Amino acid sequence: MVAPVTPRDVGKRLAPYAFPLVVSFALGALAIRGILNRAGRPALPLDDAFIHLQYARRLAEGHFFSYVPGEGYTTGATSLLWPIALAPLYLLGLRGLSFVWATWLLGTLAHAALAVETGRLAHRLAGRAAGAGAMIMCLGFGAFAWFAWSGMETIPFAWMLMRTARVAAAYCEPDPASPAPGRRQAIEVAALGLLTPLVRPEGAVASALAVAALALRPSGEGKPRRLVALVPALGPLLVPLLHLVIAGHAASSTTMVKWLPANPAYDRAGMIAFLQSNLRVLWQSVLDGGEWSAVFVPENFLVPTILGVFALVTRAHRAALPIHGTFVLAIVLATALPCTYLSFLWNRVRYVWPFYAAHFVLLACLAREIGDVARRFVRARAPVTPLVLGLFTGALVTKLPWTLSDLATSARAIDHQQVTLGFWAREKLPADARIGVNDTGAIAYVSDRRTFDVVGLTTEGESRYWTFGAGSRFEHYEKLPAERRPSHFIVYPQWMACPPVLGEELHRETVVDQSILGGPTMIAHEARWDLLGTGALPRVVAPKGALADEIDVSDLESEDTHGYARLGASDQDNVAVMAESPRREDAGSDEDTPAAEIADGGRMRRAVDRFTTNLAQGRAASLVLRASADTDVELVVRAGGIEIGSARLPAGPWVERVVEIPPDRVWARTEIEITPREAGAFHSFHYWLYQ
Repeated sequence: MVAPVTPRDVGKRLAPYAFPLVVSFALGALAIRGILNRAGRPALPLDDAFIHLQYARRLAEGHFFSYVPGEGYTTGATSLLWPIALAPLYLLGLRGLSFVWATWLLGTLAHAALAVETGRLAHRLAGRAAGAGAMIMCLGFGAFAWFAWSGMETIPFAWMLMRTARVAAAYCEPDPASPAPGRRQAIEVAALGLLTPLVRPEGAVASALAVAALALRPSGEGKPRRLVALVPALGPLLVPLLHLVIAGHAASSTTMVKWLPANPAYDRAGMIAFLQSNLRVLWQSVLDGGEWSAVFVPENFLVPTILGVFALVTRAHRAALPIHGTFVLAIVLATALPCTYLSFLWNRVRYVWPFYAAHFVLLACLAREIGDVARRFVRARAPVTPLVLGLFTGALVTKLPWTLSDLATSARAIDHQQVTLGFWAREKLPADARIGVNDTGAIAYVSDRRTFDVVGLTTEGESRYWTFGAGSRFEHYEKLPAERRPSHFIVYPQWMACPPVLGEELHRETVVDQSILGGPTMIAHEARWDLLGTGALPRVVAPKGALADEIDVSDLESEDTHGYARLGASDQDNVAVMAESPRREDAGSDEDTPAAEIADGGRMRRAVDRFTTNLAQGRAASLVLRASADTDVELVVRAGGIEIGSARLPAGPWVERVVEIPPDRVWARTEIEITPREAGAFHSFHYWLYQ
């Protein structure tokens, strides 16, 4: 029989949260006051936070993770549980920008809870003073304060990570002063391992810890009890399975856009080089208070962190708590997981901080070890451990004024640019407008207009084209049904990088004195679609015969069909270009063709183009190529490995050239290769074959 819970029991459980809650509410009041003073209304410092608000609103309205009216389920929600947690507060009456207060409330509670869990872990490993110090370091850490009131899921996720580590470790290595762990503790470990990946996919770390704990010490006797370890193992699979059942693919659009191993635009060598670069930045800058984290982390802070690893191992050994030490170290090592993201450094390095609470356990263990060593040489019981903890805390707290100022400045920037443009769209654009955006949060939430996410996070099917580059997006838009295309764009032009589809400018918002936006100016345009298809056929040359095959460079489907060798081409080299028709000089005429604006997608800085054609075997063919170069270059054309001709490209805009392929070099599947005769590069846009 389970004993009833008395008010005294509740008070005893809540008592450890009293001090952290007071501090968190005080810090929250300062942070919110700063935001309200700078922005003039509730505001958030990241556009991504408005994505959560939009999903939460749609949930409250009865639409399961549908991002805009009229469209179904999307896989763009990085966190499933955060919008679900926010939705009830929308139903309670928080609307519009007042809904921001819901994120502030939950962020405050998570901020305090994270400090408690971190303190408890450090206390168990290194004693009471170390536990108090770790808790206070959490409360005074700028990154935790910034993200607690950012509207993001960062701090709730960090809390679930640390609670999982503590509860799972205590399940295996129970405190002698507490009752032996039983079924209730096993259920909590399993539930945390199951649910944490629903807050963020990196929660798979918590699932692994929970599985390990339940497997090491099953509840009750007998092997059937070990089956409970399978519950947290399901955690990382739930979201992919949900996507697979509803959307037809397991990977989320966010994964396809942001996760390096899933990005099809990078080959293995490019992926490894990118990962190594990220790891160097993490090690040399982010964890050491360099340029990317100076607003949060004291300079040279990596040194005590490294020493803290050795201190953690020592404390875990002395306290006979190897699993506690291992689980803390696992979260510390997981700090490197964000290095697998393309967007690792964006948004104040937000992907790193959920793992950072474990670093404070390291520092707490280091302070305890320094204190123990000092007592060997000082007879009096000098409070060395608290003094060392005070130094660490003081170094962190000195960053708080800068942090809170940056939080308010960033919130003002998002509000004055993207939120303001959302209100402009709601007032000026027709109700049936469909707005193309590359930051999809605030504009979708505020404007009450349908959005078309060119990045593909919240619009299904677009992420693949974003990852490859602007040229592939332009080619994709040519095949997109007219009713699905945006009627307007509100974008950073340099990010959109697709001028052929940007029509008349309607409005712009410029915000300076900030460092959080994708650019100082975001512009609203009418969408322009008249250039779609203008580059589909040669505009100058007139080859004999009928069109037998076409390789449209940057068109992903055309490239895949013809085995086009991308050879590690980057998304920056995949472009959409507008230009006048090439001159008629290559067609044997002295007269220029009438000027006509055309647009085409292409790949820049090519050392080789290689593809396979579909031709009628044994019949002569004409290869027409559209290309350009920065300097004069002669292109050599090979069919089946044998040179069959060449084409000269003058420096400047694209031109069209014809190379004849003799009948003895034409097979049903002919491999064509184009390379510069000498060292150099060219820009390729289109190939046609006529027979």
